Amino acid sequence: MRLVAPLAALVAAAALTPAAPAQAAAPTVKISRIWYDSPGSPDFGANSSLNGEYVQIRNTGRSAVKLSGWTVRDETARADHVYTFGDFTLRAGKTVTLRTGRGRDTSTPLYWGRSGGTLAYIWNQVKDTGYLRNARGQLVHKCSYNSSRHAYKDC
Repeated sequence: MRLVAPLAALVAAAALTPAAPAQAAAPTVKISRIWYDSPGSPDFGANSSLNGEYVQIRNTGRSAVKLSGWTVRDETARADHVYTFGDFTLRAGKTVTLRTGRGRDTSTPLYWGRSGGTLAYIWNQVKDTGYLRNARGQLVHKCSYNSSRHAYKDC
């Protein structure tokens, strides 16, 4: 009978202990890499150099995700630094590469379509943040970097 009292005290204490807060689930679609220092840049914004800078979006989930209306942007408030996905679905376990310059969109590379010299680059060469938002404008994932020693950031 002596064990009943300590057991009852433990049960009562457990009932008074607050539950641990729920953790937000990690996003299944996220920025996986930003290649911000394109090979050979600065070079006056040649298309090959613009396409050497990119952001990769990965779907780590088990289901395809329709990205139509989702946006990618950098830290600036400039409207021309926002890419909006058209009719695009990212399959489960797949990655899409969004290149800054011009090219033909397929299921693996997409193109921002920028041109026009050095001001066409999106990603700053030392410090910036990439934001991925869903079609409702809600932040899904962000990735920041602050380094001139590397050309890319794995997020």
